[in-house]
Amino acid sequence: MSLICVVTGSRSEYGLLRWLMKGISQSTKLKLQVIATGSHLSPEFGNTKAIIEEDGFQLASKVEMLLSSDTAVGVTKSVGLGVIGFADALFSLKPDLVVVLGDRYEILAAAVAATIARIPIAHLHGGEKTEGAYDDVIRHSITKMSHLHFVAAEEYRERVVQLGEDPRYIYNVGGLGVDCIKRIKFLKKQHLEKLLKFNFQRRNLLITFHPVTLEPELSLNHFKEILAALTPLKNTGLLFTIPNADNESRELIRTAQKFCAHRSNATLIKSLSQQQYLSCLRFSDGILGNSSSGIIEAPSLRKGTVNIGTRQDGRLRATSVIDCVPDRKAIARSISELYSPVFRKKLEETINPYGEGGASEKIVGIIEEQINTLTIKKKFIDLDPPVKRRKNNC
Repeated sequence: MSLICVVTGSRSEYGLLRWLMKGISQSTKLKLQVIATGSHLSPEFGNTKAIIEEDGFQLASKVEMLLSSDTAVGVTKSVGLGVIGFADALFSLKPDLVVVLGDRYEILAAAVAATIARIPIAHLHGGEKTEGAYDDVIRHSITKMSHLHFVAAEEYRERVVQLGEDPRYIYNVGGLGVDCIKRIKFLKKQHLEKLLKFNFQRRNLLITFHPVTLEPELSLNHFKEILAALTPLKNTGLLFTIPNADNESRELIRTAQKFCAHRSNATLIKSLSQQQYLSCLRFSDGILGNSSSGIIEAPSLRKGTVNIGTRQDGRLRATSVIDCVPDRKAIARSISELYSPVFRKKLEETINPYGEGGASEKIVGIIEEQINTLTIKKKFIDLDPPVKRRKNNC
């Protein structure tokens, strides 16, 4: 059997990987290895490795890499620690393929270690753009280190081709988040309220706001504009999730904690499983913030998204997304639009550009087919052959 090592570094990314991991574990040709890293191992971010284990997956290795600092220096040092940790883990596990998803710095560390260890890499959700975050260049860097590419839309497949990758190894399988929605068993509202210690109200919003890493020192100001727009809302439940472990994330967490501390209609949730998160979205009227979940998953549930700022610039959008500048008046207008009869009617006809599901099964089948033929050596495939320079006869 071929050893397939899946790396996961955050709660949100694990939610996307869960059904793929299950498919690999059930394959008669593949054997699953799981490495947990990043915020999965941090009590501050919910110690979410427990969610992986509760789902029945055994951790083959844990790579500690997060420092108790969200400065640029701290995050950079975390990458270095991650490369060291993954070097040891991959040497011990000796997988035939490393599977990584997305664009985060934890995943960059894993890809660097796998590249130098001469282990092929399969990359999920490449070719996308998020121009407001440094994740964008990390994603494209991982693409260049990878040997199999599983993208979520045709536009993204074309972009991976543009990066010089061999079209024979680029597969448009759709978005993994859509798989989760199609296959998950949603929690009942009463059970969810008991878990969260929160009562849903007549109206409800799920607020997920992450640092905008290419706009240093502005994220907190943008978040305060969001809070200013939310403060006057009546009969509206506000469910906040904590941000990713990025630059300046801790100040966002502290600010959200202060906002929720004396409001019965607001709560900050430290960690959510994918089942809990999507159940929260199901019982909410929409997502407000700058998370990819508002772009990729929400359309499949016919939920609206108020997408604030530049973090998701460049991603394909459904008609359920309302783009908004980080200004309290603009945010208030967008929330009003979210609840307008015209927009609510439009949601009924929303088509998700990230497909209709089935990505996990497709990926498992392709890995089974390709695993024994993959080679480390790659060629850069030019779109047009470069013009040959004329010899200088002088």
